[in-house]
Amino acid sequence: MGPKHPDEAVFREFLIAVLLHNEAVADRLGLQPVDVAAAILLETRGPLAVGAISEELGLPSASTTRLIDRLEKAGYVRRVRGERDRRTVTVELVEGGLGDYEAACEASRRHLGAVGAHYGPEHVPLLLDMFTRVTEAYRSATQELRADAT
Repeated sequence: MGPKHPDEAVFREFLIAVLLHNEAVADRLGLQPVDVAAAILLETRGPLAVGAISEELGLPSASTTRLIDRLEKAGYVRRVRGERDRRTVTVELVEGGLGDYEAACEASRRHLGAVGAHYGPEHVPLLLDMFTRVTEAYRSATQELRADAT
C-alpha cells in the first residue's frame, strides 16, 4: 500500500535519505546512529545533563549511559561533575571533538550547498519555518508513540 498523496512519497524518500545518511555517518565514525544524534544535540544545545539527553532521545538511563560511554571512548564528549553536587553529571563536547564528524559530513555539505544555491535569500525564512514546523510535528508524534508504548 503506497502513499495516499504523491507529495507524501517525496517526503518519505527525503526521510529515507536522511536516515540512511545518518547511518552511513555513524558507520564511518564507528558509532550508532543515536550516538550521532546525541553529538549533534550537544553541538546544537551545548552541555546537557545526562537526564536531559535521555529524555530528548527517549532512551532509558542505562542506554544513555552506554551511549555516553561510546562517545567518550571515541573522544567526542566528556562527563563533568557538578561543583556543588558531585552527583550531577553534565555531558559536553570535547573541543574539536567533532572533527571526524565534520569530515564525514563533507560530501553532504557539498551536495546541500548546491541545493542551497538554487534558492534565493527570500526563500530562507519559508524554508526555516518549514523545517521548524516539521521538527515540532515529529517531536509531538514521537512523544505520542512513546506514550502509547508505556
